[in-house]
Amino acid sequence: MLTTPYVPGAPNWLDVGTPDLDASTAFYSAVFGWEHRSAGPEAGGYGFFEQDGGTVAGIGPLTEEGARPSWTVYFHTPDADATAEAVARAGGSVRVAPADVLTAGRAAAFTDPAGADFAVWQPGDTQGLDLVAVPGSLARTELYTTDAKAAKAFYGSVFSWQTRDVPMGPELTYTVLAPAGAGPAAAHGGLMQLPQANLDAGSTPEWHPYFEVSDCDATLARATEAGATVLIPVTDAPGIGRFAMFLDPVGALLAVITTAGR
Repeated sequence: MLTTPYVPGAPNWLDVGTPDLDASTAFYSAVFGWEHRSAGPEAGGYGFFEQDGGTVAGIGPLTEEGARPSWTVYFHTPDADATAEAVARAGGSVRVAPADVLTAGRAAAFTDPAGADFAVWQPGDTQGLDLVAVPGSLARTELYTTDAKAAKAFYGSVFSWQTRDVPMGPELTYTVLAPAGAGPAAAHGGLMQLPQANLDAGSTPEWHPYFEVSDCDATLARATEAGATVLIPVTDAPGIGRFAMFLDPVGALLAVITTAGR
């Protein structure tokens, strides 16, 4: 489970890149009830989504050439420069070199060997998201990849994550991920091999967030009414929760979940 006293390797920030800030802000406000706050004129259009006075996500314009709308997951690091070196040694690529974000912290963006984008946040004045694991905030992160074995090796090298494989059928294994030195209760998500059917349909490796919601069915209904495209309708995952996955109106992928036992 995610918590806000962040430890190395745990998700501590995320933001959505969009070609239409106004449309995306309107969509997420309608679906989650978030409020938008600009980071100021010097931030190039970047801003924050807030709930109950706390930041739950960021939003900004697409800035990289060829970038497509997507959510980017950031993982805590005590040293963004050292992480960049670890990524390169493990076969990944550095898309955006480590750089200071005023006094808030230091960020860098990478692509893993299979092509999934991710980022890191080295806290300065801003430790990370203010709210996680409560309705309307980040609940877990998940990687879809074309090579689960290689992904475990890569991220194990970069973050020293603990992994646990859980069979989910005759041809599918889900790998639960947790920060180094943490117990199973600290798991922050997982990774899984993209099924061939998904690859045939054009799916590519990517990280995506799951947001906790009080009512998965009602949230998906609001998202659909606001222009979302449903990828996975509301589905029960025994022992995990009730979830759904969709694309927002500009094409960024995300999921929502009502965690079991909440």
